[in-house]
Amino acid sequence: MTAEATPSLVEKAEKTDGPLETGPSVRGPRARTRTAYLRYVAGKVGGAAVSLFAVLVTSFFLFRLIPGDPVKHMTGGRQVSAEQLATYRREFGLDLPLWQQFTEYCGKALTGDLGTSYQFNAPVIDKITEALPNTLLLTGTAFVLYTALGVFLGTRAAWRHGGVGDRLNTGLALTLYSIPSFWLGLLLIIVFAVGIGPIPGLFPTGGMESGGEEGFAYVLDVAHHLILPVITLVAVEYGQTLLVTRSALLDEMGSDYLTTARAKGLRDDLVRRRHAVPNAMLPTVTLIFVNLGRTVAGVILVETVFSWPGLGGLFYQALSVPDLPLVQGLFFIFAAAVIVMNTLADLIYPLLDPRVGR
Repeated sequence: MTAEATPSLVEKAEKTDGPLETGPSVRGPRARTRTAYLRYVAGKVGGAAVSLFAVLVTSFFLFRLIPGDPVKHMTGGRQVSAEQLATYRREFGLDLPLWQQFTEYCGKALTGDLGTSYQFNAPVIDKITEALPNTLLLTGTAFVLYTALGVFLGTRAAWRHGGVGDRLNTGLALTLYSIPSFWLGLLLIIVFAVGIGPIPGLFPTGGMESGGEEGFAYVLDVAHHLILPVITLVAVEYGQTLLVTRSALLDEMGSDYLTTARAKGLRDDLVRRRHAVPNAMLPTVTLIFVNLGRTVAGVILVETVFSWPGLGGLFYQALSVPDLPLVQGLFFIFAAAVIVMNTLADLIYPLLDPRVGR
């Protein structure tokens, strides 16, 4: 190419009416990646907001299909006049048209007011705050144990897939995962709390404490009551984490980068821990965050079977009335916890795998 055919830098600058940009573009790869991630975050947060509103609407209309009159339940079966019933309905806003009840419910919910419980005559948010620590103690302890157990056994089973250990682990996980949690809880109560045959009753049949204990003795008492429900949750839930981790790791087993790592002389244990497991964690991360959201919701049946004073037991108690504000508030909190944890998992994905969010 001749010099005459190639415009000079000065001529290019004159044609563009400005100085020539000889450095990297302001819209380079890093800027485009940042913009794509922000768009990804906005989409996920917007989707979560829409989901929360859908839950708010569902929680209002769904539980009004439950048979039963909460006002009559509040009277405790006593004979009351129609005027008294009308007074109760007017006090709790049940005499208003359904659309007006819904708009008031949504308006208050946006300010954090979930209404007043019919049966406790107390703010719903106060009842939730009171029971939440008990639920977090139970389900949080179980979450840590079954997540660690599931990931550890899942990686071991996948790395030695086809062996005796893999078959035993997978078979036991599938069996326990298919058992209803309430049935397993009742079985543990019969065997280890009530006692059967030569096995004495070693644990309490229910509740969170025996009462009358203080200090370290109180901690031991709560831990004693915690053992059976935690065992129930761990036995039922760890299998899911094991199976997801095993499946994800098996998909990575034949990858070229693992072959290259072995060819470099890395020990098999290092190849698994440093290369295979981190790249197989995306499905497990999703499951972990979903289960983390469920720690707020608790496990309704397990808490009911063991008479554990948490959110799950409170939800079951509210359903029996039905205590509409309390049921609606608990349902919203349960769903919101899962939605928020799912959204956090989506936002963390790009940090684990940069290809996500582009």
